[in-house]
Amino acid sequence: MLRALASFRKIESPLRYLITGGAGFIGSHLADELLKRGHTVHVLDDLSTGAMDNIRHLKEQPGFGYTIESAGSASCVAELVDEADVVYHLAAAVGVELIVESPVRTIETNVHCTEIVLTQANKKKKPVFVASTSEVYGKSAALPYRETGDLLLGPTFTGRWAYACSKALDEYLALAYWKERQLPTVIGRLFNTVGPRQTGRYGMVIPTFARQALAGQTITIHGDGSQRRCFCHVRDVVRALIGLMDDERAYGEVFNVGSTEEVSIQELAEQVRDAAGSESEVAFVPYEEAYEEGFEDMRRRIPDLSKIKGLLGWEPTMGLNETLSDVIEAQRAQDGVGPSLIEAA
Repeated sequence: MLRALASFRKIESPLRYLITGGAGFIGSHLADELLKRGHTVHVLDDLSTGAMDNIRHLKEQPGFGYTIESAGSASCVAELVDEADVVYHLAAAVGVELIVESPVRTIETNVHCTEIVLTQANKKKKPVFVASTSEVYGKSAALPYRETGDLLLGPTFTGRWAYACSKALDEYLALAYWKERQLPTVIGRLFNTVGPRQTGRYGMVIPTFARQALAGQTITIHGDGSQRRCFCHVRDVVRALIGLMDDERAYGEVFNVGSTEEVSIQELAEQVRDAAGSESEVAFVPYEEAYEEGFEDMRRRIPDLSKIKGLLGWEPTMGLNETLSDVIEAQRAQDGVGPSLIEAA
Protein backbone atom coordinates (compact mmCIF):
# COMPACT_ATOMS: atom_id res chain seq x y z
CA MET A 1 0.00 0.00 0.00
CA LEU A 2 1.42 3.40 -0.97
CA ARG A 3 1.92 5.82 1.86
CA ALA A 4 -0.46 8.78 1.80
CA LEU A 5 1.32 12.11 1.56
CA ALA A 6 -0.04 15.52 2.48
CA SER A 7 -0.68 16.29 -1.15
CA PHE A 8 -0.16 14.87 -4.61
CA ARG A 9 1.60 16.83 -7.30
CA LYS A 10 3.29 16.10 -10.57
CA ILE A 11 6.52 18.02 -11.08
CA GLU A 12 6.32 20.00 -14.32
CA SER A 13 8.67 23.01 -14.03
CA PRO A 14 12.27 22.70 -15.34
CA LEU A 15 14.53 21.11 -12.75
CA ARG A 16 18.24 20.40 -12.29
CA TYR A 17 19.03 16.67 -12.31
CA LEU A 18 22.18 14.87 -11.19
CA ILE A 19 22.70 11.37 -12.62
CA THR A 20 25.45 9.26 -11.04
CA GLY A 21 26.57 6.65 -13.54
CA GLY A 22 25.13 8.93 -16.21
CA ALA A 23 27.62 7.91 -18.89
CA GLY A 24 26.36 4.35 -18.63
CA PHE A 25 23.76 2.68 -20.81
CA ILE A 26 20.61 3.57 -18.85
CA GLY A 27 21.96 6.83 -17.46
CA SER A 28 22.76 8.26 -20.88
CA HIS A 29 19.26 7.49 -22.18
CA LEU A 30 17.80 9.08 -19.05
CA ALA A 31 19.90 12.19 -19.69
CA ASP A 32 18.62 12.30 -23.29
CA GLU A 33 15.00 12.28 -22.21
CA LEU A 34 15.34 14.76 -19.36
CA LEU A 35 17.10 17.26 -21.64
CA LYS A 36 14.43 16.72 -24.28
CA ARG A 37 11.84 17.70 -21.65
CA GLY A 38 13.64 20.99 -20.99
CA HIS A 39 15.48 20.10 -17.78
CA THR A 40 19.13 20.62 -16.84
CA VAL A 41 21.27 17.49 -16.45
CA HIS A 42 24.68 16.92 -14.88
CA VAL A 43 26.33 13.51 -15.22
CA LEU A 44 28.81 12.07 -12.72
CA ASP A 45 30.71 9.01 -13.92
CA ASP A 46 34.19 7.56 -13.42
CA LEU A 47 33.91 5.69 -16.78
CA SER A 48 34.72 2.36 -15.13
CA THR A 49 31.77 0.77 -16.94
CA GLY A 50 30.30 3.85 -18.64
CA ALA A 51 31.74 5.50 -21.76
CA MET A 52 32.19 9.02 -23.09
CA ASP A 53 30.74 7.84 -26.40
CA ASN A 54 27.37 7.46 -24.66
CA ILE A 55 27.16 11.17 -23.83
CA ARG A 56 29.39 12.74 -26.48
CA HIS A 57 26.36 13.85 -28.47
CA LEU A 58 25.15 15.84 -25.44
CA LYS A 59 28.32 17.82 -24.74
CA GLU A 60 27.30 20.85 -26.78
CA GLN A 61 23.67 20.76 -25.72
CA PRO A 62 22.44 23.63 -23.49
CA GLY A 63 21.75 22.54 -19.94
CA PHE A 64 24.14 19.57 -19.99
CA GLY A 65 27.32 19.12 -17.96
CA TYR A 66 29.46 16.25 -16.78
CA THR A 67 32.15 15.43 -14.24
CA ILE A 68 34.56 12.51 -14.58
CA GLU A 69 34.88 11.29 -11.01
CA SER A 70 33.67 8.46 -8.79
CA ALA A 71 30.44 8.64 -6.81
CA GLY A 72 32.68 7.49 -4.00
CA SER A 73 34.18 10.99 -3.78
CA ALA A 74 32.19 12.61 -0.97
CA SER A 75 33.42 16.14 -1.71
CA CYS A 76 32.53 15.89 -5.40
CA VAL A 77 29.12 14.37 -4.70
CA ALA A 78 28.41 17.03 -2.06
CA GLU A 79 29.09 19.85 -4.52
CA LEU A 80 27.01 18.34 -7.32
CA VAL A 81 24.09 17.36 -5.08
CA ASP A 82 24.01 20.90 -3.73
CA GLU A 83 23.46 22.19 -7.28
CA ALA A 84 20.73 19.65 -8.11
CA ASP A 85 17.00 19.45 -7.41
CA VAL A 86 16.70 15.70 -7.94
CA VAL A 87 19.29 12.90 -7.88
CA TYR A 88 19.25 9.66 -9.87
CA HIS A 89 21.75 7.26 -8.34
CA LEU A 90 22.55 4.73 -11.07
CA ALA A 91 26.27 4.28 -10.42
CA ALA A 92 26.95 0.63 -9.58
CA ALA A 93 29.00 -2.41 -10.49
CA VAL A 94 27.12 -4.10 -13.34
CA GLY A 95 27.17 -7.38 -15.24
CA VAL A 96 27.52 -10.97 -14.12
CA GLU A 97 31.12 -11.27 -15.31
CA LEU A 98 32.27 -8.23 -13.33
CA ILE A 99 30.38 -9.41 -10.26
CA VAL A 100 32.00 -12.86 -10.34
CA GLU A 101 35.50 -11.61 -11.16
CA SER A 102 35.60 -8.56 -8.85
CA PRO A 103 33.44 -9.16 -5.76
CA VAL A 104 35.33 -6.62 -3.60
CA ARG A 105 34.83 -3.90 -6.18
CA THR A 106 31.17 -4.90 -6.53
CA ILE A 107 30.37 -4.64 -2.84
CA GLU A 108 32.43 -1.51 -2.17
CA THR A 109 31.10 0.34 -5.22
CA ASN A 110 27.46 -0.45 -4.56
CA VAL A 111 27.28 0.09 -0.82
CA HIS A 112 29.86 2.87 -0.31
CA CYS A 113 28.67 5.06 -3.19
CA THR A 114 25.02 4.74 -2.18
CA GLU A 115 25.89 5.72 1.39
CA ILE A 116 27.70 8.84 0.16
CA VAL A 117 24.90 9.90 -2.19
CA LEU A 118 22.22 9.48 0.48
CA THR A 119 24.30 11.27 3.12
CA GLN A 120 24.89 14.29 0.90
CA ALA A 121 21.33 14.40 -0.43
CA ASN A 122 19.98 14.28 3.11
CA LYS A 123 21.71 17.55 4.03
CA LYS A 124 19.34 19.47 1.73
CA LYS A 125 16.58 16.83 1.49
CA LYS A 126 17.08 16.35 -2.25
CA PRO A 127 14.89 13.51 -3.61
CA VAL A 128 16.93 10.46 -4.62
CA PHE A 129 16.11 7.60 -6.97
CA VAL A 130 18.14 4.48 -6.12
CA ALA A 131 18.51 1.94 -8.90
CA SER A 132 18.22 -1.59 -7.56
CA THR A 133 17.84 -4.88 -9.40
CA SER A 134 15.69 -7.95 -9.83
CA GLU A 135 18.72 -9.88 -8.55
CA VAL A 136 17.59 -9.07 -4.99
CA TYR A 137 14.80 -11.64 -5.36
CA GLY A 138 17.55 -14.25 -5.56
CA LYS A 139 16.34 -17.84 -5.90
CA SER A 140 12.77 -17.16 -4.88
CA ALA A 141 10.26 -19.32 -6.74
CA ALA A 142 7.29 -17.10 -5.83
CA LEU A 143 6.55 -15.84 -9.35
CA PRO A 144 5.73 -13.27 -10.54
CA TYR A 145 8.00 -11.31 -8.19
CA ARG A 146 6.14 -8.78 -6.05
CA GLU A 147 7.78 -5.97 -4.14
CA THR A 148 6.33 -7.35 -0.90
CA GLY A 149 7.70 -10.84 -1.50
CA ASP A 150 10.47 -12.52 0.48
CA LEU A 151 14.05 -12.44 -0.83
CA LEU A 152 15.88 -15.76 -1.05
CA LEU A 153 19.64 -15.47 -1.49
CA GLY A 154 22.21 -18.24 -1.72
CA PRO A 155 25.18 -18.91 0.59
CA THR A 156 27.81 -16.24 1.19
CA PHE A 157 30.57 -18.39 -0.34
CA THR A 158 28.81 -18.28 -3.73
CA GLY A 159 30.03 -15.06 -5.34
CA ARG A 160 26.91 -14.55 -7.43
CA TRP A 161 24.94 -13.43 -4.39
CA ALA A 162 27.35 -10.66 -3.33
CA TYR A 163 25.78 -8.32 -5.89
CA ALA A 164 22.22 -9.12 -4.83
CA CYS A 165 23.10 -8.65 -1.18
CA SER A 166 24.85 -5.32 -1.79
CA LYS A 167 21.86 -3.96 -3.73
CA ALA A 168 19.46 -5.18 -1.04
CA LEU A 169 21.57 -3.28 1.49
CA ASP A 170 21.29 -0.19 -0.74
CA GLU A 171 17.52 -0.58 -0.53
CA TYR A 172 17.53 -0.95 3.25
CA LEU A 173 19.68 2.15 3.57
CA ALA A 174 17.50 4.26 1.26
CA LEU A 175 14.33 3.20 3.06
CA ALA A 176 15.95 3.91 6.43
CA TYR A 177 16.80 7.44 5.30
CA TRP A 178 13.15 7.92 4.30
CA LYS A 179 11.75 6.48 7.51
CA GLU A 180 14.20 7.95 10.04
CA ARG A 181 15.33 11.19 8.37
CA GLN A 182 12.49 11.97 5.96
CA LEU A 183 14.76 11.97 2.92
CA PRO A 184 12.55 11.43 -0.14
CA THR A 185 13.78 8.20 -1.72
CA VAL A 186 12.38 5.94 -4.44
CA ILE A 187 13.74 2.49 -5.27
CA GLY A 188 13.40 0.90 -8.69
CA ARG A 189 14.10 -2.81 -9.04
CA LEU A 190 15.16 -2.97 -12.66
CA PHE A 191 14.68 -6.23 -14.51
CA ASN A 192 16.65 -6.95 -17.70
CA THR A 193 16.92 -3.65 -19.58
CA VAL A 194 18.19 -3.54 -23.17
CA GLY A 195 18.63 -1.12 -26.05
CA PRO A 196 21.19 0.85 -28.06
CA ARG A 197 24.47 1.70 -26.27
CA GLN A 198 24.39 -1.39 -24.08
CA THR A 199 27.67 -3.26 -24.20
CA GLY A 200 28.14 -7.00 -23.96
CA ARG A 201 31.49 -6.43 -22.27
CA TYR A 202 30.26 -7.59 -18.86
CA GLY A 203 28.03 -10.46 -19.89
CA MET A 204 24.87 -8.66 -21.09
CA VAL A 205 23.22 -11.27 -23.25
CA ILE A 206 21.40 -9.43 -26.08
CA PRO A 207 24.26 -7.16 -27.23
CA THR A 208 26.57 -10.19 -27.04
CA PHE A 209 24.23 -12.28 -29.18
CA ALA A 210 23.76 -9.40 -31.65
CA ARG A 211 27.50 -8.84 -32.06
CA GLN A 212 28.14 -12.57 -32.56
CA ALA A 213 25.28 -12.96 -35.05
CA LEU A 214 26.27 -9.94 -37.13
CA ALA A 215 29.88 -11.13 -37.29
CA GLY A 216 28.84 -14.63 -38.31
CA GLN A 217 30.37 -16.03 -35.14
CA THR A 218 29.00 -18.82 -32.97
CA ILE A 219 26.30 -17.53 -30.61
CA THR A 220 27.29 -18.75 -27.16
CA ILE A 221 24.69 -19.53 -24.50
CA HIS A 222 25.75 -19.97 -20.89
CA GLY A 223 23.94 -22.93 -19.35
CA ASP A 224 21.41 -25.07 -21.20
CA GLY A 225 19.38 -22.16 -22.59
CA SER A 226 16.13 -23.15 -20.89
CA GLN A 227 16.33 -20.31 -18.36
CA ARG A 228 13.67 -17.69 -19.08
CA ARG A 229 13.92 -13.90 -18.84
CA CYS A 230 11.95 -10.75 -19.64
CA PHE A 231 13.65 -7.90 -21.52
CA CYS A 232 12.44 -4.30 -21.42
CA HIS A 233 13.50 -1.56 -23.84
CA VAL A 234 15.49 1.22 -22.19
CA ARG A 235 13.05 3.86 -23.50
CA ASP A 236 10.24 2.30 -21.50
CA VAL A 237 12.46 2.02 -18.42
CA VAL A 238 13.42 5.70 -18.68
CA ARG A 239 9.73 6.66 -18.82
CA ALA A 240 9.19 4.75 -15.59
CA LEU A 241 12.17 6.33 -13.84
CA ILE A 242 11.05 9.84 -14.72
CA GLY A 243 7.44 9.13 -13.79
CA LEU A 244 8.40 7.80 -10.37
CA MET A 245 10.46 10.86 -9.47
CA ASP A 246 7.75 13.19 -10.77
CA ASP A 247 5.20 11.76 -8.35
CA GLU A 248 5.62 12.33 -4.61
CA ARG A 249 3.38 9.35 -3.85
CA ALA A 250 6.32 7.15 -4.85
CA TYR A 251 8.53 8.39 -2.00
CA GLY A 252 9.56 5.67 0.43
CA GLU A 253 8.43 2.92 -1.93
CA VAL A 254 9.95 0.08 -3.98
CA PHE A 255 8.82 -0.58 -7.56
CA ASN A 256 9.48 -3.33 -10.09
CA VAL A 257 10.38 -1.93 -13.51
CA GLY A 258 10.57 -4.31 -16.47
CA SER A 259 8.71 -6.35 -19.04
CA THR A 260 6.54 -9.41 -18.48
CA GLU A 261 7.15 -10.87 -21.96
CA GLU A 262 9.10 -14.07 -21.25
CA VAL A 263 11.52 -15.83 -23.57
CA SER A 264 13.99 -18.66 -23.05
CA ILE A 265 17.63 -17.81 -23.68
CA GLN A 266 17.81 -20.41 -26.45
CA GLU A 267 14.74 -18.90 -28.14
CA LEU A 268 16.30 -15.46 -27.69
CA ALA A 269 19.51 -16.54 -29.44
CA GLU A 270 17.49 -17.90 -32.36
CA GLN A 271 15.39 -14.73 -32.58
CA VAL A 272 18.50 -12.55 -32.61
CA ARG A 273 20.07 -14.73 -35.31
CA ASP A 274 16.95 -14.51 -37.46
CA ALA A 275 16.55 -10.77 -36.97
CA ALA A 276 20.19 -10.25 -37.96
CA GLY A 277 19.83 -12.39 -41.08
CA SER A 278 22.66 -14.53 -39.77
CA GLU A 279 23.56 -18.17 -40.24
CA SER A 280 25.50 -18.39 -36.99
CA GLU A 281 25.47 -21.64 -35.08
CA VAL A 282 24.34 -21.74 -31.45
CA ALA A 283 26.60 -23.36 -28.86
CA PHE A 284 26.19 -24.02 -25.14
CA VAL A 285 28.88 -23.26 -22.55
CA PRO A 286 28.56 -24.77 -19.04
CA TYR A 287 28.29 -22.23 -16.23
CA GLU A 288 31.46 -23.48 -14.56
CA GLU A 289 33.41 -22.68 -17.74
CA ALA A 290 31.76 -19.33 -18.33
CA TYR A 291 31.94 -18.08 -14.74
CA GLU A 292 33.09 -20.20 -11.81
CA GLU A 293 32.56 -23.54 -10.12
CA GLY A 294 29.25 -23.61 -8.24
CA PHE A 295 27.73 -20.68 -10.14
CA GLU A 296 23.96 -20.53 -9.58
CA ASP A 297 21.32 -19.14 -11.92
CA MET A 298 17.56 -18.66 -11.72
CA ARG A 299 15.27 -20.58 -14.05
CA ARG A 300 12.73 -17.77 -14.41
CA ARG A 301 12.52 -14.13 -13.45
CA ILE A 302 9.31 -12.22 -14.13
CA PRO A 303 8.02 -9.07 -12.41
CA ASP A 304 4.59 -8.23 -11.12
CA LEU A 305 3.96 -4.69 -12.44
CA SER A 306 0.71 -4.05 -10.56
CA LYS A 307 2.23 -1.48 -8.22
CA ILE A 308 3.84 0.82 -10.78
CA LYS A 309 0.89 0.44 -13.13
CA GLY A 310 -1.48 1.37 -10.31
CA LEU A 311 0.48 4.50 -9.45
CA LEU A 312 1.54 5.77 -12.88
CA GLY A 313 -0.44 3.72 -15.36
CA TRP A 314 2.99 2.62 -16.65
CA GLU A 315 3.61 -0.50 -18.64
CA PRO A 316 6.05 -1.35 -21.45
CA THR A 317 5.07 -0.24 -24.95
CA MET A 318 7.84 -1.93 -26.95
CA GLY A 319 7.79 -5.69 -27.51
CA LEU A 320 10.78 -8.00 -27.78
CA ASN A 321 10.85 -8.04 -31.60
CA GLU A 322 11.01 -4.26 -31.79
CA THR A 323 13.63 -4.17 -29.04
CA LEU A 324 15.84 -6.71 -30.79
CA SER A 325 15.55 -4.80 -34.05
CA ASP A 326 16.66 -1.62 -32.28
CA VAL A 327 19.69 -3.31 -30.73
CA ILE A 328 20.75 -4.98 -33.98
CA GLU A 329 20.47 -1.77 -36.00
CA ALA A 330 22.49 0.09 -33.36
CA GLN A 331 25.16 -2.63 -33.48
CA ARG A 332 25.27 -2.43 -37.28
CA ALA A 333 25.69 1.34 -37.13
CA GLN A 334 28.44 1.01 -34.54
CA ASP A 335 30.28 -1.52 -36.66
CA GLY A 336 29.67 0.48 -39.84
CA VAL A 337 28.03 -2.37 -41.70
CA GLY A 338 25.03 -2.76 -43.95
CA PRO A 339 21.90 -4.83 -43.40
CA SER A 340 23.35 -8.06 -44.82
CA LEU A 341 25.25 -10.67 -42.89
CA ILE A 342 28.87 -9.80 -42.11
CA GLU A 343 31.28 -12.63 -42.59
CA ALA A 344 33.72 -13.12 -39.76
CA ALA A 345 37.19 -11.80 -40.55
